[in-house]
Amino acid sequence: MIILKIGGSILTNKDASESEVDEVSLKRIAGEIKRSLDNSKKELIIVHGAGSFGHPPAKKYRIGEEFEEDEFPEKRVGFCEIQNAVKKLNMLICEAFIDEGLPVIALPASSFITASSKRITSGNLDLFKRYLSKGFIPIIYGDVVLDDDLEFCVISGDQLIQYLAMNLNPDTVVLGTDVDGVYSKNPKTHDDAVFYERFTSIEDLDTFEGTTNVDVTGGMVGKIKELLYLADLGIESKIINAEIEDNIYKVLENETVKGTVISRS
Repeated sequence: MIILKIGGSILTNKDASESEVDEVSLKRIAGEIKRSLDNSKKELIIVHGAGSFGHPPAKKYRIGEEFEEDEFPEKRVGFCEIQNAVKKLNMLICEAFIDEGLPVIALPASSFITASSKRITSGNLDLFKRYLSKGFIPIIYGDVVLDDDLEFCVISGDQLIQYLAMNLNPDTVVLGTDVDGVYSKNPKTHDDAVFYERFTSIEDLDTFEGTTNVDVTGGMVGKIKELLYLADLGIESKIINAEIEDNIYKVLENETVKGTVISRS
């Protein structure tokens, strides 16, 4: 089984004033996944980010922050607005994948996952297993969920990866981002950024400047933290650049692709 995360920065224009899908990237990635599945049989779960669809309303309504009782009606509407926005993105992604002949089935986190203090606490994955057994590709995405402590919170695609991997024990976990992997600084703005081929310790996070773009779910640092939890369980993962043509195909075929491996030494 392979869990493949495709970042929202790849599938959408996160800097756009209006929510929009990057149709060229979406079609290319769908084609690469289809080629890989045609070439060799494999179980696949796809996770995608919220990008320009989910992040603006999440910031607007400050979902995941404590609030007063009289704010509940507004927060509830905000929850619905975010859930609807990410569902729209998922629908567009699923349409593109289905057009390529990929049997994707959407399983929204908001429909079966709950959390406490922004961490997933429950979510029955029996449906994932049943769909996988019948040859479907379950697809899940960053979403809003009910939170026992905060009423509502945002659950990132990166946290979903950790939860799925902990419970389904995949052979491979791959994150497709808009950079080649983990750097000491933002490689898009710093020529002296140092690339990490392998990342094994959370202590190195202190040297980071942050992420490549504004991300309410944590950016690159958040990804590394989630993946290091998996490394403790013996599940290795890899961060690659999904903007480079054929990288998704190659990594699904277990071919060499530049990237950062997250594991414990």
